[in-house]
Amino acid sequence: MANKWNPQLYDTKHAFVYQYGESLLELLAPAPGERILDIGCGTGALTRQLSNAGAEVAGIDKSPEMIEAARAAFPGLEFHVMDAAGFQFNKPFDAIFSNATLHWVPEQEQAVQCMAAALKPGGRMVVEFGGKGNVETVIKQIRKTLQEHGYDAQAARQFWYFPSISEYSSLLERNGFEVALAQLYDRPTPLADSENGITDWINMFGGTFFEDIEAAERQSLIAEIQEALRSSCYHDGGWWADYRRIRVVARRLPIALSGNL
Repeated sequence: MANKWNPQLYDTKHAFVYQYGESLLELLAPAPGERILDIGCGTGALTRQLSNAGAEVAGIDKSPEMIEAARAAFPGLEFHVMDAAGFQFNKPFDAIFSNATLHWVPEQEQAVQCMAAALKPGGRMVVEFGGKGNVETVIKQIRKTLQEHGYDAQAARQFWYFPSISEYSSLLERNGFEVALAQLYDRPTPLADSENGITDWINMFGGTFFEDIEAAERQSLIAEIQEALRSSCYHDGGWWADYRRIRVVARRLPIALSGNL
């Protein structure tokens, strides 16, 4: 089951997703003339910034709706509908960039192998996505409320990948990468709508939990979840989500040469 994406809701109420990614661009430090792949480009805001730095950039996203919005907003840039766990390009890249995407990819081994194949030997990857414990408070309440209403199958759905540092670093290392930096950190995140922040967040990102539930019942459940979270997620005049992020910088190891050194 795949989450259904709403580009307008994403840009109007969840712009924080790519805004937080701007600091990741600084870590990547794109150079003019570099060929860079943006995995999970969404509506293309960060892809454009890579291009503005002088890079030759391509953006990919699994969502046709997101790619359509990106192409409409930035018609001069290259965008493709591609799966992060099943893409390939004929020409290799100097760097791979990915913000807030890889936790949506259950086939992580395939995704890492695709990234390794797409990079030049010595090429770098700079990625950030949901880490171990990400939005745990919200997820636990979603599961609890669904179970209380008899939706045990929906409550048990697993569609995010939130790894620890050791888990993801090991995955990279066994697929030809050397990890230079790995961080797991808390990033409490304010939600845009002070009235319906949790409701909007679930509608944007958690729709898979509610598939096969009739629309009116779905919205009733989501409203109940938001109210149950008020004591823990509403403060300072607004709603907050308990984000935790993993940030990794790695490089593809050069292909070993045969013979003696």
